[in-house]
Amino acid sequence: MTFCPQLAELERQIAADLVRIEAAPRAWIPARGGPEGAPVHDVVIIGAGLSGLSIAFGLKRQGVVNVLILDARPEGHEGPWLTCARMDTLRSPKHLAGPDLGVPSLTYRAWHEAIHGAQSWDSLGKIGRADWMDYLRWYRRVTGLAVRNQTTLTAIEPFSDGLALSVESPQGTQRIYARKIVLATGIEGAGGHSVPAIVSENLPREFWTHSGEAIDTSRLAGRDVGILGSSSSAFDWATAALRAGARSATLFGRATEFAKTEVLAWTNFPGFLSHFADLDDLRRWRFMRRFFDIKTPPTTEMFNAACAFPNFRLELGCPPERLGIENGRIRLDTPRGRFDFDHLLLGTGYDIDLRRRPELASLVDDIALWSDRFAAPEGETDASLGRYPYLGRAFEFTEKHPGTAPHLANIHVFNNGAVPSLGPICNGITGLKYGVPRMVAALTKGLFLDDADRHYAELMAYDEVHFSVSNTKT
Repeated sequence: MTFCPQLAELERQIAADLVRIEAAPRAWIPARGGPEGAPVHDVVIIGAGLSGLSIAFGLKRQGVVNVLILDARPEGHEGPWLTCARMDTLRSPKHLAGPDLGVPSLTYRAWHEAIHGAQSWDSLGKIGRADWMDYLRWYRRVTGLAVRNQTTLTAIEPFSDGLALSVESPQGTQRIYARKIVLATGIEGAGGHSVPAIVSENLPREFWTHSGEAIDTSRLAGRDVGILGSSSSAFDWATAALRAGARSATLFGRATEFAKTEVLAWTNFPGFLSHFADLDDLRRWRFMRRFFDIKTPPTTEMFNAACAFPNFRLELGCPPERLGIENGRIRLDTPRGRFDFDHLLLGTGYDIDLRRRPELASLVDDIALWSDRFAAPEGETDASLGRYPYLGRAFEFTEKHPGTAPHLANIHVFNNGAVPSLGPICNGITGLKYGVPRMVAALTKGLFLDDADRHYAELMAYDEVHFSVSNTKT
């Protein structure tokens, strides 16, 4: 980006604001050494997207500076915004507070006005997806966070004083030691892509792509594509394919009509987002059954964008019955007859299944799920909800069998898997201003309590002189 004097002035204001609110208190956590003298990070955050950056900044504001963020993607491509997200704008209203954590000069609005002017902000409907990623890149730079890109977490193991992380990077395999880990790994961080069996069992892998995968959409030019699903990601797929020059795009939905309610709009009030986690298990279960039962509708903008193409076709109430390959093309049989395509795009969402996470392979048998801790009343069972991890108040994994895996208390979950336990405060912008302070408080509490005896010893040895008298009268 070329030099922007307004942005430079904003950055000077940010520096001054952070000084005024004492945003960088002194570091206070005693250093620890790992095996063979290796350094031990106080916190390692997995994921340098919106949540990971926000948590790291929140910790910095509490004097926790021995923090490392790891992200599997190259710098500037963290999160979904430039990889698998295909909508034109964010779904969230532009006025929602995000990673600024209450610092007005760090908000998206302040950045946008510095770059584009106040009039641009006033006329803006929703924040552009690419603009949001530009803002996050800038946020990472001005907050001075330590991020290691192209580094993938592959395993977690306990050691005597914390957790040992195995990571893969272009430099090879490495061990990193941490007292606490935060899994800020987004919508698929507690499972993976949901792929209907009719697809996985009948189509070769090269014939289909899930919405959570990055793809060069130019590959779809001149081709007939089918799309399974009728929520937001399906319409994002349709629009992206048609803009890339697809010959046709046909969207199939099981439902006979669209969802119309955005459930996050209801949840966005302080009582629910601040105190959902304080509810008893039965009430949390009931709230979450209703929460997940309300399906996310497509955005009006992307629905209209898809429908504006004459070669777009919508087939609601038309589920796939049979799939296969015939004469080198996909044959799809439905209640309305046969359709033929060159490629199939899936807007079918995500599954919750901790066994699909390679980094948790050695731990998963010890992690308690909701199905392990809660028996739903008759008529209120929900197998999919029962697969979510049952987390503690500090976002931490809990033990399936108490006393068998105490190291799980140092693994904190800030992804989609935490929603039934803590509420929707860890899966997007809406609840971020509630979730991040809660996570930061939990981490700092744990770090302080673990070192309480060392702090007491320091207090007992404390003798810094703050008052002295050179002349006294006798």
